[in-house]
Amino acid sequence: MSSSTVITNIATLVTNDPSLGDHSPLGLVRDAAVVVEGDRVVWTGESSKAPATDNRVDAEGRAVLPGFVDSHSHLLFGGDRTEEFNARMSGRPYGAGGIRTTVAATRATSDAELEAGLTRYLAEALRQGTTTFETKSGYGLTTADESRALRVAARHTDEVTFLGAHIVAPELTDDPAAYVRLVTGEMLDACAPYARWIDVFCEKGAFDGDQARAILTAGRARGLHPRIHANQLSYGPGVQLAVELDAASADHCTHLTDADVDALANSRTVATLLPGAEFSTRARWPDARRLLDAGATVALSTDCNPGSSFTSSVPFCIALAVRDMGMTPDEAVWSATAGGAAALRRDDVGRLTPGAYADLTLLDAPSHVHLAYRPGVPLVAGVWRRGVHVH
Repeated sequence: MSSSTVITNIATLVTNDPSLGDHSPLGLVRDAAVVVEGDRVVWTGESSKAPATDNRVDAEGRAVLPGFVDSHSHLLFGGDRTEEFNARMSGRPYGAGGIRTTVAATRATSDAELEAGLTRYLAEALRQGTTTFETKSGYGLTTADESRALRVAARHTDEVTFLGAHIVAPELTDDPAAYVRLVTGEMLDACAPYARWIDVFCEKGAFDGDQARAILTAGRARGLHPRIHANQLSYGPGVQLAVELDAASADHCTHLTDADVDALANSRTVATLLPGAEFSTRARWPDARRLLDAGATVALSTDCNPGSSFTSSVPFCIALAVRDMGMTPDEAVWSATAGGAAALRRDDVGRLTPGAYADLTLLDAPSHVHLAYRPGVPLVAGVWRRGVHVH
């Protein structure tokens, strides 16, 4: 029998259940408590009504929210791109071509070094409140390198994405059709057993709409569900393709037509916004307000990668989304928790209600609003993952 624990004296509890508390989308409960048994939440509500438990933790008047769900990251790579970042901040624009630098470094990196890097960034993210994460391959671009990256990732998360279609491999730059055949054939066969998702960078300099459709369709036939890098650097077919294929998410969504916004609003496909990329490339911000007002479901994630968004901090992305993308603090927190869960088609994370995993973040602040109100301040004072106090 597992023991039960109540976390009580919570000033503000974000449940993401609108039937609770103030009946907002966040389901805010004041003077609240959460009861955890094993790896699950078994009760949430006002602290005065909490049932008896074996153990008690005093939140001391601080806020508790679900652990962040980072549904888009690239954590399997070698080297870094400090020089490229420095040059870009000195005036050079960002393009897809810089990925080749990381491909060369990753191919030269051992399995042990890949895994050490992954665990380092995961620990870094966990300290900042991230309890669920997705990560992708995409920096090997050979059958052997893509499959080994996914094998490493699968030891640390269930949310593993095959991104062999990040860019065309350097050795096949002059024959992209041959690379698409490789990705949809031998490489997919080797990678599918380790992945849940398949992704493609649908962008000028990477893959066009027809190529992306072929890759995602092949992955779906092998049991992998589609997600897509869409409309980051320019207007393109990515969002429409995502909706057509019932992709779990269309990620970036910076350059959208009215038809793109309408398509997202009338589908299950989540618009995942990645403000770390715009911050690190000085690019145009996605218009979250436009998507939200249209009724689209929005997620916020880090896009942690060595080239265009080398941050593992969801709180930082929340602050950017509120400051520069038209989101309210409530909307940004929802998008970084429940929105991320929707982008992974999960209902057992991103909320604090009975039956969900006991993934909680304790803030050294009385309200979740402080995540945007106090940008850059390390507010995460405690993290529980699957019921275990890990930070």
